[in-house]
Amino acid sequence: MHYVIEAPTPASLPVTGSDARFPLRRVFCIGRNYADHAREMGATVDREQPMFFCKPADAVVSDGADVPYPSATAELHHEVEMVVALAGGGRDIAPEQAWSLVFGYGVGLDLTRRDLQAQAKAKGHPWDVAKAFDHSAPVSALCPAERGRPGPRTRLSLVVNGELRQQSTLESMVHDVPSIIAALSKLFELKPGDLIFTGTPAGVAALQRGDRFHAELQGIATLEGRIV
Repeated sequence: MHYVIEAPTPASLPVTGSDARFPLRRVFCIGRNYADHAREMGATVDREQPMFFCKPADAVVSDGADVPYPSATAELHHEVEMVVALAGGGRDIAPEQAWSLVFGYGVGLDLTRRDLQAQAKAKGHPWDVAKAFDHSAPVSALCPAERGRPGPRTRLSLVVNGELRQQSTLESMVHDVPSIIAALSKLFELKPGDLIFTGTPAGVAALQRGDRFHAELQGIATLEGRIV
């Protein structure tokens, strides 16, 4: 196919144990999916209706690349999350069918311009600029589901400059993975290549230039990187 301008390189993630890569289509995120994080943000948890937002696929930072400190903020916050990658999709997916759609799992950071988010909330404005900016989604290599699947007691953690910042187990999620996939499929047609950030526990805090981070989904995936 001939394009009138040079086509951008498709975003993708490495896959553990393979030379092949996982192509990215859309990046979905769920907010307030750990009650302790919702409380620290002064928000309530809606157990009936999950809250979703999106990041562009080209916001994903892969292969342990450095993460540039973003413009227009003095308050860049980390949010460590389990990431789920889909190999299948559909609409109105039943929770019991959701596991069969999962390609694999990773760990990532939902980076947030917290000051811009607070300003947008105060004005009743959307807060896309706080979440969907360039380089806002560092993600590890993906571990295929057949190599390892996290369970309720799997630990999710983030260490910054040797200091433990965030830690929880997946059983603390308000909405589990099948519920998230089912709810998303009522709003969007999910397709192969979609990535889902599944929420962050308490302990979000600021990052500075020069900070080094180590995120881990126990026994499944690790992510190391640096803010520059």
